[in-house]
Amino acid sequence: MLYIIAEQLGFPGLLNLIRYISFRAGAASATALMIGLFFGPMFIRWLRNKQGKGQPIRADGPQSHLAKRGTPTMGGLLILIAVGISVLLWMDLTNRYTWACLLVLAGFGLIGFLDDYDKVRKAHHAGLSAKMRLLLEFAIAGFATWLMVGWGGTNLYLPFYSGPVVDLNLGYIFFGAFVIVAFGNAVNLTDGLDGLATMPVIIACIAFTLIAYLVGNAKFASYLGIPHVLGVGDLTVLLLAIIGAGLAFLWFNAPPAAVFMGDTGSLALGGALGAVAVAAHHEFVLVIVGGLFVLEAVSVIVQVFWFKRTGKRIFKMAPIHHHFEHMGWSEPTVVIRFWIIAFILALAGLSTLKLR
Repeated sequence: MLYIIAEQLGFPGLLNLIRYISFRAGAASATALMIGLFFGPMFIRWLRNKQGKGQPIRADGPQSHLAKRGTPTMGGLLILIAVGISVLLWMDLTNRYTWACLLVLAGFGLIGFLDDYDKVRKAHHAGLSAKMRLLLEFAIAGFATWLMVGWGGTNLYLPFYSGPVVDLNLGYIFFGAFVIVAFGNAVNLTDGLDGLATMPVIIACIAFTLIAYLVGNAKFASYLGIPHVLGVGDLTVLLLAIIGAGLAFLWFNAPPAAVFMGDTGSLALGGALGAVAVAAHHEFVLVIVGGLFVLEAVSVIVQVFWFKRTGKRIFKMAPIHHHFEHMGWSEPTVVIRFWIIAFILALAGLSTLKLR
């Protein structure tokens, strides 16, 4: 909004700073951070009063988690509100990529909210049916991908290889939708310990802030041999807003958590990251950068598949972070070590920008 106002005025004086993506991205991050920190305590009190029993805790989970009973969930609403206000304030309102990613963020957030609300209301793990949830997710992700391919094309790119591999044409819409839905649910599965999903999401956003900026700049993209997509650079505003809001939320979500993100936040943030990767044509780099989330999702898939086949479990409990808890690792140990893994994988993903 401020960009449009400054543009109409001709970017006079200090308003000329708004012309630059780097300034708007930094301002969006600071805005989201301040909103989250200022309204966080009031928001948590409101959730606690409204939810009563709070987030239901799995009876078959680690016994240490029983102490978390009563902690309010749906804290992801705080992140979405902070991100939404800051992005709408600082984005270029004509940028289709930002609108498409905001659609995924809001749409997946709504699906997660409905799921969380049903769980809290019924005080057990119910929520939306899996089929209905996936149907809604694919509808939103497919439409968002369709919006983005109108500007960025349908070429598929691979890490370590310069230039497009194949033009998927309409198939890219299905491919992009799958990436968005898969990553949204992968982050959702990771959100099982205090702060476990929040910091890796922030780390992945930092990596994709650099990727989006480079992809949106013709000179840098040409030098690195990566796809140049005009307009994707503005996604740095969205990504840095998520970082700011995520840091504010982590202030309250750090062990022992005063609030849980819930499906409202984890599904939305994962979907938004997937949408950014689709916009920047770096879907396979996302698999590396977000490898921790992929590992968590694969552990669940393998566990379910193997149990149905043999009646036995590979892991003591899935997702895999619970496996390590059952092995005797304390929750902070699991969380911090997984953060380190997320950081290493982000560096590995960024290395693909030059190794082509």
